[in-house]
Amino acid sequence: MIENTANIPPEFLEPYKPSTYEPEIRSRWIDSDYANPDTCEKAGVVDSSLPAFSMVLPPPNVTGSLHTGHALTCTIEDVMTRHVRMQGRRTLWLPGTDHAAIATQSKVEKIIEKEGLKKSEMGREAFLARVHEFATNSHDTIVSQVRAMGASVDWSREAYTLDDARSLAVRTAFKTMYDDGLIIRGYRVINWDAKGQTTISDDELVYEDRKGMLYTFRYSHEFPIPISTTRPETKIGDCAVAVHPSDERYKQYIGQTFKARFCDTDLEIRVIADIAVDPEFGTGALGVTPAHSIIDWQMSQTHNLPIIPVINEYAKICDDERYPEYLRGKKVLDAREMVVEWIREQGLMIEEKEVDQSVATAERTGAIIEPLPKLQWFIDVNKPFSMRHSNITGISTGDTVTLKDLMLAVVTTNQINFLPERFAESYTKWIENLRPWCISRQIWFGHRIPVWTRDGEEFCGVDAPTGDGWEQDPDSLDTWFSSGLWTFSTLGWPNTDAIDFKTFHPTSIIETGYDILPFWVARMILMSTYLLGEIPFKTVYLHGMVLTADGKKMSKSLGNAAKDPVELIETYGADALRMALIVANGPGQSIKLGEEKIKAYSKFSNKLWNITRFVLEQTSGEPLYSVDQISGSDIATWSEFKEIQNQINTEMNKYQYHLASEKLYHYIWHTYADTVIEDVKKRIQSNDTTAGSGKALLQNILITNIKLLHPFMPHITEYTWGLLPAEWKIDENKLLMVCKWPT
Repeated sequence: MIENTANIPPEFLEPYKPSTYEPEIRSRWIDSDYANPDTCEKAGVVDSSLPAFSMVLPPPNVTGSLHTGHALTCTIEDVMTRHVRMQGRRTLWLPGTDHAAIATQSKVEKIIEKEGLKKSEMGREAFLARVHEFATNSHDTIVSQVRAMGASVDWSREAYTLDDARSLAVRTAFKTMYDDGLIIRGYRVINWDAKGQTTISDDELVYEDRKGMLYTFRYSHEFPIPISTTRPETKIGDCAVAVHPSDERYKQYIGQTFKARFCDTDLEIRVIADIAVDPEFGTGALGVTPAHSIIDWQMSQTHNLPIIPVINEYAKICDDERYPEYLRGKKVLDAREMVVEWIREQGLMIEEKEVDQSVATAERTGAIIEPLPKLQWFIDVNKPFSMRHSNITGISTGDTVTLKDLMLAVVTTNQINFLPERFAESYTKWIENLRPWCISRQIWFGHRIPVWTRDGEEFCGVDAPTGDGWEQDPDSLDTWFSSGLWTFSTLGWPNTDAIDFKTFHPTSIIETGYDILPFWVARMILMSTYLLGEIPFKTVYLHGMVLTADGKKMSKSLGNAAKDPVELIETYGADALRMALIVANGPGQSIKLGEEKIKAYSKFSNKLWNITRFVLEQTSGEPLYSVDQISGSDIATWSEFKEIQNQINTEMNKYQYHLASEKLYHYIWHTYADTVIEDVKKRIQSNDTTAGSGKALLQNILITNIKLLHPFMPHITEYTWGLLPAEWKIDENKLLMVCKWPT
């Protein structure tokens, strides 16, 4: 402890305590309402000549609490927001949460199972009441965590993907697409989660590397072509064998039809030629099961093949008279063993060998995915329609386009840019291979499909039809449908006259993890370009994963899951966690995070505290020295600092926060503290005639550094700013979060 000889604020007599000061600072921010752009405008801290800045917070799922990945998102986005707000731009960072239908319902189902309850016994309304209760509790936890990070979001505009306003937007979007013929109900092969009893999208599949067996055999002794498969149990539903058109081994059989008695099931097999067949895999001949393979389904559409279901929704062999009784109702793996044994007994097996497989599983339940033919709702991304209005480069109002065309056009014309740029190629490849999007889910929680039927009549509307006898479709919409509307449903759409919509859309940037590029970013582009005829955002900033200190993926199953961010904040402070997440962490990079790293930046907080205390000790009671009073050798030091500041400004404007934060850290600790302060201290102690110039140097560098550091470490900078003498702040004796950014 030091003597308070310089009449400095008493707080500086103790080390900096994040747990004491950070909550107090957050209360000041909330009370000021400066995160609300309307308040900033009324307070006169907005430059109306500058373009508005807007960004939506990627809505966390209401499935529990946030993890360090969310903390990274909050950090990067708050740095962006605080930077542009200090530039005087009308700034909106809009928060919200996602109902995450499948994940949330699955969590609640597990909870009630432990209570001895079943969803089916509770009934739809009672079960949904439990889900909403769980979601509300999760929401409250998430909000407290976002606040603890110091995120300067505008809570007055908070949204939820399942609230009334978003429900109206979802129903409006659905009806618009339905009327344009882009939403259709069709019978086709989808990804079925037998454990969760619902469809899931291609993007929600998790592929696991496993060992499997590749079986090579013939359907019968008379059948001329051997086939290879890892799923022999499905072969009782085969209707064709596909070979490559150029494969000389099988050319003579193309177009012929053969009958076979396979596993006590009568088959009629047509030999077809299709370029999708890999002549190098197995025997080069593919047994086609259109009901249980998306590739085979596509072949069936091209070659007019029948669809013969073998496996049902419970991952068991169908109870169908065409199949032998001993197979009916058997689980897939049990049926596989029985079919393999039959092949062996008949002397039809040619080879059995172990192979590596990439097995599709359901992200939420872990179940192996069964491709099944079902009647579902789809968005047809390949169907042409006429553009109602367009602000998209290269596409005019009235042009005939597809959703794929729109999704590609805005990226190929650079209306939307990616950081890092390499993800533009990933996005383009994904869109080029995009299939119709299955949007229906067999769950209760979520936006129910706004389609009703009565006596063969079908009605789609924003509101329910009048009259008796109408029954609404029981399925719910894929969660990504509602979150795809996030950039504009949160700003008042479908009311296009809403002030927020006119002011803040398109949004300036979207920042999120690269792993959800196809899930969410692509769907926001789809929805905005189609419904609004404009881009949803101008820039896509993609961050990487947060890894353990030794570079491993964090996982509960591996026992290395990260602590709750709030626990880390309580121990080290939010500013320390933020710096540990942002320094040297560029777009698209994964970052190693350990407690030692966070602890190191907590020491940096204390270093800044001590620096401020020293400068106040030496100059407290004196007015702010003008930059013009810097003279002699100090001019070179000031010029070097201004060059550092210029570099930081350039990096901030290019979203290179990893470079700017690291540069600030090293300058403050190693140059300002270790060199500049030590030099000026000696001059002050010796009453050197240049001490006045040194004090001017110390003051002006400190004030500028506090401002530059604010987006990264908002709590300590805001608190120290509040302790600086009022006369040092000239016309900025207000909260630092709305002070002018140093230029």
